[in-house]
Amino acid sequence: MRHVEFSTAPLPALAPTRPTPPLGGGAGFGRVFSEVQGEVADFIKNGDPAGFAQPSLTPSARMLRARVDAAAASADTPGQQEFIDSIAPWAREAGEMLGVSPALVSAHAALESGWGQRPLKAQDGASSHNLFGIKAGAGWNGAVAQSETTEYVHGAALKTSAAFRAYPDQASAFRDYAQLLLENPRFRGALGAGNDARAFAEGLAKGGYATDPHYAAKLQSVAARLQGVSG
Repeated sequence: MRHVEFSTAPLPALAPTRPTPPLGGGAGFGRVFSEVQGEVADFIKNGDPAGFAQPSLTPSARMLRARVDAAAASADTPGQQEFIDSIAPWAREAGEMLGVSPALVSAHAALESGWGQRPLKAQDGASSHNLFGIKAGAGWNGAVAQSETTEYVHGAALKTSAAFRAYPDQASAFRDYAQLLLENPRFRGALGAGNDARAFAEGLAKGGYATDPHYAAKLQSVAARLQGVSG
């Protein structure tokens, strides 16, 4: 779910994304799970949801894929609070620049970095401090970290390698992130969202921040946890 390169061509209008319901429970869920349990087994075995993203899957399978993704994005892991505390000063600063709650900025960093557990690595193995998955395009003059990433093409998740921006520290990463959103007109819909997680998430998704078709729902799920709102 990494940040993608941008072209100057306008994006087609996308339908609003609603948060997906959490995994588990609900009428008919057992039937849905039974219908796609083979696909679920493949998902667990390979650790890669590519099979769930195929357009040929049944609507039930695609629905379960969205639920699994949302649940994974908001699952409890050790060290989450420590991660949020460590980035709090920079999240506040970026939030003020963007006109959004620091919780939304923190949620975005948590989603992209796996709550700080999956930082992009530089060539020497050190952290790139790139918590937002921002790629190094032609206009980037700073350090670069080459890393494997997943891109979604026509709904299918494909593994690839790409160059990402690398920073000397977290503060630089957050400031570059805020500057990117401020300067790129594609993300105008995310600016000034305040505490509105849905507006922020959809503004990023519609602007093409990531190719994952469930990106907005995942971000809203993480943001809801940080805002103390039940999913």
